[in-house]
Amino acid sequence: MPMNFLRRIADASFPLAIHEEADIQCAAVLVAAGLIEANLPGPDNTAGRGGVILRITPQGRAELNRTRALYP
Repeated sequence: MPMNFLRRIADASFPLAIHEEADIQCAAVLVAAGLIEANLPGPDNTAGRGGVILRITPQGRAELNRTRALYP
């Protein structure tokens, strides 16, 4: 789940390298939603896929705060 992934990286040091396919897919969803900024491989890049999360955007931080209020 992308929001679980966002909560998992909330306190990470950025830039953050990711290599797991599931993490890359979650990051792609979060980029599309404007919650993080990242450099991710294109869908046709299947060899050595990896990405770098640059930061959680202000919108991402707001969403984290909102979900923390709902699910403490």
